[in-house]
Amino acid sequence: MQTAKVIGHARATVKDRSLVGRRLVIAQMLTLDDGPDGPPLLILDPLGCRVGDRVMITSDGTAVSDITGSEYCPARWSVCGIID
Repeated sequence: MQTAKVIGHARATVKDRSLVGRRLVIAQMLTLDDGPDGPPLLILDPLGCRVGDRVMITSDGTAVSDITGSEYCPARWSVCGIID
């Protein structure tokens, strides 16, 4: 798990069936001192976070499978918590 800051939302007219109706956000992973860590990521968001929210993200494939109901979803990252 890592912390990230939501910097935008994504929309796609063409996407994998397992992502139809799913919310996607763009987030920047953060270092311990809240600096940027690597390039922004496209993340599956089952919790409804907003731009500016700090979130916990995971690359656990089981979490993505549980959210989408598909074992073969191409998404890697998902939001697993919103940090107050």
